[in-house]
Amino acid sequence: LIVAVNKMDTTKWSEDRFNEIIKETSTFIKKVGYNPKAVAFVPISGWHGDNMLEESPSMPWYKGWTRETKGGVVKGKTLLDAIDAIEPPVRPSDKPLRLPLQDVYKIGGIGTVPVGRVETGVIKAGMIVTFAPSYVTTEVKSVEMHH
Repeated sequence: LIVAVNKMDTTKWSEDRFNEIIKETSTFIKKVGYNPKAVAFVPISGWHGDNMLEESPSMPWYKGWTRETKGGVVKGKTLLDAIDAIEPPVRPSDKPLRLPLQDVYKIGGIGTVPVGRVETGVIKAGMIVTFAPSYVTTEVKSVEMHH
């Protein structure tokens, strides 16, 4: 989780205001189940671009953010650093295929196209799959990925 405290320019880059926001936000973050020590708090000004891509000369008091992760402590100074430090979720590809269907399209000349997201396992063309709870079995002709 990243908390970007925007519009720091409107508070004249106030360290006190930033710390006040961290304190208030940390209370809320705890209530919803996050560990505030695992959160990067970054003071930014989107209008001026401060602490977005590069360190801001307007906030010399800001020494950067620190986050505790499973792999150790991660540090950075900018919002981009915080985004780059996000760990991608582990995809359990060693488990059986689980693909909840979002939709099913019947396309003339192509056939039935089930649409969903692979939660566990792997899907490849040529695989034989069974859909539950109907227990319909079929062969995967092709796989397309859309983002």
